[in-house]
Amino acid sequence: MTDYMVRATAANAQIRAFAVTSRELVERARAAHDTSPVVTAALGRLMTGGVMMGSMLKGENDMLTLQIGGSGPVHGLTVTADSKGTVKGYADNPQAMMPPNSAGKLDVGGVIGVGVLTVIKDMGLKEPYSSAIELKTGEIANDLTYYFAASEQVPSSVALGVLMDRNNTVKQAGGFILQLMPFTEERVIDQLERKLSAMKPITAMLEDGSTPEQILELVLGDMGLEITDTMPVRFQCNCSRERVEKVLISLGRKELQSLIDEGKDVELNCHFCNQRYVFGVKELKEINRRISG
Repeated sequence: MTDYMVRATAANAQIRAFAVTSRELVERARAAHDTSPVVTAALGRLMTGGVMMGSMLKGENDMLTLQIGGSGPVHGLTVTADSKGTVKGYADNPQAMMPPNSAGKLDVGGVIGVGVLTVIKDMGLKEPYSSAIELKTGEIANDLTYYFAASEQVPSSVALGVLMDRNNTVKQAGGFILQLMPFTEERVIDQLERKLSAMKPITAMLEDGSTPEQILELVLGDMGLEITDTMPVRFQCNCSRERVEKVLISLGRKELQSLIDEGKDVELNCHFCNQRYVFGVKELKEINRRISG
């Protein structure tokens, strides 16, 4: 099944909802970065949350960046998403390992550790909007829930999950975000809380074959659920040889000449997709000639 997201409202627009299946995009990131199972789970959760949050952006060129810096062995995670359903991300230490937690599950909170979540929204203004919060658990869904309440004053419920197969590929991935509007009635809040407390974990629902529509139906089906939009989501990097060349140009003539003098090819890898770009000495000389005028 191809990854996709649904957006919806319920309870006469008192609740807005997002749900996504993201197995393919998380597997694409795992394969690109050769992440360990626990890092795959951590990065996959952040990308799944990021792609839903990206769809909340209004402008076509708006960009969202989620950065986690922690004391755990993964050190940090970075994810960027746009309003059109594309997302990319990487881990500072993709091979980080962590024993299972007390419940025998992948210890995402442990591999991240104590740290900070920073949310940056670039909406084409002079300065991007940036907000940082201390991580509460490192489990990512809980931290995004706290971010929405603390930084955006939007009471939310975030569920994110990544289930690994025995061969360390991604078996299931997905999640949902439910948000209460300022005018939400108390009875609606109580009804939603009862529903959420009785729900299975998101990975269990995905493993049962539930689609994003069916997941929202389970939570909001008796509250006037209306699906308003369906959109494909995917892992996509916008790196290119031209963009990487600009990195070389930014080094300046002196540094470029030093690389030329070494007489070896220069290899640069994209952080987000691990694409390899090789520039030979002849190309370096041409770049240096151009910037020298």
